[in-house]
Amino acid sequence: MISVTLTATAAFPASPALAITNGSPDLTAHPQVGAVIGDKPNGDGTWSYCTGTLISPTVFLTAAHCAEEGQKTARVSFSHRYQDGDKIHTGRYVLDSRYKDKSDLHDMAVVIFDTAVPDIKPARLPSEGLLDRLDAANALEMTRFTPVGYGAVAAANVPAKGKHASTKGKQRVRLTYNDTRHQASISFKDLTRRWLKLSLASKGDGSTCFGDSGGPNFLGGPTSDLLVATTISGDDDACKMTNYDYRLDTPQARAFLKKFVTLP
Repeated sequence: MISVTLTATAAFPASPALAITNGSPDLTAHPQVGAVIGDKPNGDGTWSYCTGTLISPTVFLTAAHCAEEGQKTARVSFSHRYQDGDKIHTGRYVLDSRYKDKSDLHDMAVVIFDTAVPDIKPARLPSEGLLDRLDAANALEMTRFTPVGYGAVAAANVPAKGKHASTKGKQRVRLTYNDTRHQASISFKDLTRRWLKLSLASKGDGSTCFGDSGGPNFLGGPTSDLLVATTISGDDDACKMTNYDYRLDTPQARAFLKKFVTLP
């Protein structure tokens, strides 16, 4: 599996790929979803490098692997299309202490703001074992999930350099980013003790890709605010197969979350 980060080096096949495949701009559907913004622009002029979700007025949930070594703070924007100069919220970046570099387990982090983010309603978190109960009732097979993120929107076979580029043999692929929040709809595939696996089961399904790390997977349709898993990894570098999303209803995830927010 690969971590779904903007800075990852990945191999792509010759065919083009989309992040948030078959998705659309989220606009105001999920104002609680924000972009983690770099201190300086990337080589293509964009700024975001990961995604996350406001889960209380002062707590923003994202992924631990988004952090640079020794990083203590993070900058977050809730603009649906970020432009330099938009409002930024800076907070303390706290990783799950159980997370180990290059491991997908416990890949959680929060950004803690000194003051509440105004005028944005935080996402709801699941009760313990919610997905297990739905699975036991055979309800997940027909359930839709809504991933949201600021990740890449296209990949093209063009000469490319830098951290937005990847190669496979003689193929060169450039990922296209636009600092815009997108959403899609995706199907259920499997449930394990730690992972919610989502996959493209129909032509209308979407996916997540580089830059969507830490972003939410909402249970339900395009306006749902019930956050049940965060985007971590993918089964292929082209972002067209299985998404591995870290469950938030497990005792392991809740042990970290309850340090910062009140859980249902």
